[in-house]
Amino acid sequence: MKIDFESDQRIRFCLAACLLVIVLGYSGVSRADSSRPNIILLLADDLGYGDLSCFGSPAVRTPNIDRLAEQGRKFTHFYAASAVCSPTRASVLTGRYPLRFGITKHFNDVNRWLPESAITIAELLSRAGYHTAHVGKWHLGGLHVDDTGKRLKDQPGPRQHGFDHFQTQIEQQPLRGQMGRDKTLFRQGGTVLMRDGRRISKNDPYHSKHFTDSNGDYAVQMIEQFAKDANPFFLNVWWLVPHKPYEPASDPHWNATAAEGISDDQHRFRSMVAHMDSKVGAIMDKLDQLGIADNTMVLFTSDNGAAFEGHIGDLKGGKTDLHDGGLRVPMIVRWPEKIPAGQSDAFGHTNDLLPTFCEAAGVDLSHHQETLDGLSLLSHMMGQDPPTAEQRGTVFWQLDLYRNIQRHYPKPKPYATEVVKRGRWKMLAYHGTPVELFDVQADPNEQQNLLAEHSDLAASLASELEQWLNAPRVSQNRQGH
Repeated sequence: MKIDFESDQRIRFCLAACLLVIVLGYSGVSRADSSRPNIILLLADDLGYGDLSCFGSPAVRTPNIDRLAEQGRKFTHFYAASAVCSPTRASVLTGRYPLRFGITKHFNDVNRWLPESAITIAELLSRAGYHTAHVGKWHLGGLHVDDTGKRLKDQPGPRQHGFDHFQTQIEQQPLRGQMGRDKTLFRQGGTVLMRDGRRISKNDPYHSKHFTDSNGDYAVQMIEQFAKDANPFFLNVWWLVPHKPYEPASDPHWNATAAEGISDDQHRFRSMVAHMDSKVGAIMDKLDQLGIADNTMVLFTSDNGAAFEGHIGDLKGGKTDLHDGGLRVPMIVRWPEKIPAGQSDAFGHTNDLLPTFCEAAGVDLSHHQETLDGLSLLSHMMGQDPPTAEQRGTVFWQLDLYRNIQRHYPKPKPYATEVVKRGRWKMLAYHGTPVELFDVQADPNEQQNLLAEHSDLAASLASELEQWLNAPRVSQNRQGH
């Protein structure tokens, strides 16, 4: 047989070059990914500023979340973008004010959604090579199903917003509302689970699970799956806890939270928080077991302030109200390789999460298509000075009027629909008209209205508010997918 040595040499050269590319390419991916953290966001629902024992809760022990705080950095002046859930969730995903998308109240599970054009943290990280998954409550639209259990395509859902995988409850009326009234949304939560676009079957192992177990267990399952690959992952875990309906958690959490002199709802609330805390512990244990805890950023916070049974300490207001009891929430971040343990009293906002995560992941936002409303807190988390008031600029909130506060006392008056915060000054307004002004540095409980004494400042803040309220918004045009 005649051998073509020239051709054979070319083949050998090509094979060697291909092997070198594979080796170098693999090494490059490994080196790059080893410097980029996995990112896990844990978002509670209606958890008040004082509902964790590491934030002074007198009611319930949260040893696992406390361990996050001991090993990470605790932020004592962190704010949700809204005093109700859907607007804050839009802020978390986009780094932008909810009003930019016309989201001015919680969604009703019928015909509202985060526009598909919104660029989310999941999309940005996915483009950068991250695996992405959403677990738990969504409440941003797109979770309706047809008679076969398949997701309807008339609204964007988690996958259209950048998540490779998702497991959440079907958010559809009258199904969701009836389960809430029957107080079965947690205990029978697995019966209405949707995973990756389809309702799960009765034979699925998650069908019989409590919703908090479903969220914690699936988060652990995703971590195990993602850890097998060299690329990092972003896991977005949004608990329903401790949102109503208040339902008793299973033992040992129910028995462990029994106490004399508390109501049945208070007992249920405490058991729910303890249940969530145990699942946070399972997630942390899995990271330890897999040896990836040191290079995993875990951030825990809440979507708004406390509802009925939650604790806000001396803060004013609560859920649905724009005083700090409705907006100020606990926040903890742990990344052992980069973030030293400690505490920060610096201002932070849910708009800051997207730029913070992107900086940690090495995602360049200099050419981002949309103007972000948040700032990265990463350098401050790692020990440097926080953004100054001048760098931060004026911060805004808007929320349609809820006349009834979700607490055991009347809603504070005068009513407000907007907030403007500039440094130490916080002004509340009703449809653009100033109604209260507080120096929250000297008066964190918002007791002394200084509006009359600082009319020029109020006028300046009102002028900025007017411009912000009149800024262009992204429409929720209905699209097929």
